[in-house]
Amino acid sequence: MWTSHPSANVARMARLLIIGLFALPFLTGASGPPSYQDIDQPPHNYWQRPLNDPFTRLKARLDSGEIPLDRSHERAFLESLLRALDIPPSSQMLLFSTTSLQLSLIKPYNPRALFFNEDVYLGYIPGGKIEIVSLDPEIGGIFYIMDIPRAEGPLRIERSTRCMNCHAAADTGYVPGLVIKSVIPGPNGGSLKSFRQERTGHDIPLEERFGGWYVTGHGGFTNHWGNLAGRLAAGALTTVPMNPAELAQPARYPHTGSDLLPQLIHEHQAGFVNRVLEAGYRARTALHSSQGKLTTEQEGELADQAGRLTRYLLFADEVKLPSGGVAGDEAFKRDFLQAKRTAKNGASLRDFDLQTRLFRHRCSYMIYSRVFQGLPAEMKQRVYLRLREALDPRRPHPDYAYLPVAEKTAIRVILKETLPDLPADW
Repeated sequence: MWTSHPSANVARMARLLIIGLFALPFLTGASGPPSYQDIDQPPHNYWQRPLNDPFTRLKARLDSGEIPLDRSHERAFLESLLRALDIPPSSQMLLFSTTSLQLSLIKPYNPRALFFNEDVYLGYIPGGKIEIVSLDPEIGGIFYIMDIPRAEGPLRIERSTRCMNCHAAADTGYVPGLVIKSVIPGPNGGSLKSFRQERTGHDIPLEERFGGWYVTGHGGFTNHWGNLAGRLAAGALTTVPMNPAELAQPARYPHTGSDLLPQLIHEHQAGFVNRVLEAGYRARTALHSSQGKLTTEQEGELADQAGRLTRYLLFADEVKLPSGGVAGDEAFKRDFLQAKRTAKNGASLRDFDLQTRLFRHRCSYMIYSRVFQGLPAEMKQRVYLRLREALDPRRPHPDYAYLPVAEKTAIRVILKETLPDLPADW
């Protein structure tokens, strides 16, 4: 997933790699300049900017010993770190594909575990290192890797550079974001087949998801690629069932299983984060290059980004859950709902549906997240304007005809009573 060897030479190599990635529009023959500049250049200054992400802020307190972590054994250390980051163990997802820089440690019987909240994503492999993506609200993912300590002494926590090879490339829109892979792992590692490349979000068809992941819990569908490995013989791919209950050694992990619901929520969040970060980078570049006086073309680009974000916020392209819906791990549901913001009538954007869709009120709770709130005001206000138009019951917008008037009204009430920075006339 990530690794780190911070030095001037490595950082320089990473910057050169990213410059190459941002040059892709020219290499592929696309006309016109890139939509935004290299992330290491003004106004983004990814490698030089003072950081404002949750793990960086916590790191100083960990280094000083102000927040002690349990070093008695690996699992205890992991659990204490999750508590310090306010990440619920119930968010646990297990994957056995070797889609990580620690690939030599990943086996069906030693899967990689991922945990998350709105702002921090943590990876753990028994016997390996801990990997962290912590979201800075302006510049996106800050990547860390740390040893699990075997004795007393300072923690070894390093900011990663090599993670940018995947996490600031096509999969994320060339900004430092989140990557979800779906592959068929081979018997000796590697991937025999891949799906949904360069795409994340709740619009990904279910039949393209979960390749290389263990999937547990109750849901009304099986037409996905979870719990399968593959073999190639005479050019033909055959799949082999993988049973997480028999293979994953659950005692090594903080939670049982790899429930379907956290994986669906994780997919939604990753798609949201990548879209918001891209919109933020584009807006900052446009404002910087025009010295705050946007051209007609730049106005159009920002309007397009605001439209895309609004559609995603309102689940316009969400795939429908299969007949029977999803049960969801009860511990995860309790943990997830603890962070809800409620209107006076008790309604919340985190209220589950889980019968035909994820949520009862189809506007993402991620609108409260630090990464969304970190958008340039010029972009965020455009999104708020689009939301007001989309949810106006008096002037139905054809793009949002799937939202009944009652649901639009409920969403408007929740937002007006729980989102402080909405425009006064919203």
